[in-house]
Amino acid sequence: MDTLRTQSLTIGYAPTRNEPHTVAEDLELELSAGELVCLLGPNGIGKSTLMRTLSGLQPALSGEIRLGNQLLKDLTARHRAQRIGIVSTERIDVGHLSGYALVSLGRYPYTDWTGRMGQTDRDIVSNAIHSVGAVDLADRPVSELSDGERQKIMIARALAQETDIILLDEPTAFLDLPRRVEIVALLRSLAHDAGKAILLSTHDLDLALRNADRIWLMTPGQVETGIPESLVLNGAFENAFARDSIEFDSASGSFRPAATRDRQIGLRGTGLTADWTARALERIGFTVLLEGSTDSSILVSVEQNKNHTTWQLDQPENEPGVYSTLDDLLDSLRTHVPKPPCGANG
Repeated sequence: MDTLRTQSLTIGYAPTRNEPHTVAEDLELELSAGELVCLLGPNGIGKSTLMRTLSGLQPALSGEIRLGNQLLKDLTARHRAQRIGIVSTERIDVGHLSGYALVSLGRYPYTDWTGRMGQTDRDIVSNAIHSVGAVDLADRPVSELSDGERQKIMIARALAQETDIILLDEPTAFLDLPRRVEIVALLRSLAHDAGKAILLSTHDLDLALRNADRIWLMTPGQVETGIPESLVLNGAFENAFARDSIEFDSASGSFRPAATRDRQIGLRGTGLTADWTARALERIGFTVLLEGSTDSSILVSVEQNKNHTTWQLDQPENEPGVYSTLDDLLDSLRTHVPKPPCGANG
């Protein structure tokens, strides 16, 4: 199985008449068999430049990229295509080709100039289509496929190349959430069950945190690597995406709009309902204090039994309020718990 490694790699652009523009330098990266790696980073940071460089479509400014014991730059385009499969987010006009015909193009590094396939090639194409669950798409024109169906066919084409390494640049960019989850689950299965080394560039932080074996987190001039949990705990994600208007919630592993929470509220309760109650309270401007953390003059208690859930609101100088829906609780808080004057705390 091939392993992709870089040594002192510098990536960027070298215009003919201008000074080279460096995007990142001194990169020491490794992509090994059996792992799904997600490449993350802010827009414009250079993720596509890194992907193109690793695939051999763009020359490195300096340093080395190795496939096993061979330098990537020493391989011919044909031999490179036998070692690295590439899936792009770009919609390529394939005319009236069927799904099967498009997947068959993955065999071009192995056929002669006529492109004629033998029985072994046809078996490989059929297995690739079956592996991605696209048997029902094989006879349909690619032009009539949805974005999610099209991406399955493109991944099958990469599988038909029989490469150990597959690089995918934003393959889920135009998919809805269920299709994004489906595609990432497919890629994870190909890495773990088929032993492929897969690098996926994506903006979907939540899917990456939940599915990647390792993360390559691209920041200005460098790439930080590690397992998802370590990059959350050491603050790497928060630093990489830091903006005045957003904040990173390390507990949930997600970003949210920054909010001025100028009121405190206690929360008593556990479980899923209490978790989502806390999120709702934060959304409308409260700092939520879990029971036992500190005293708060306002307290919400989540009471659950087998048949229903109620929310009780206790606040000074008022009778407790009991609500049967979270909507009613929030409406009451908006009405009866005014925001403090500007500049006040509490």
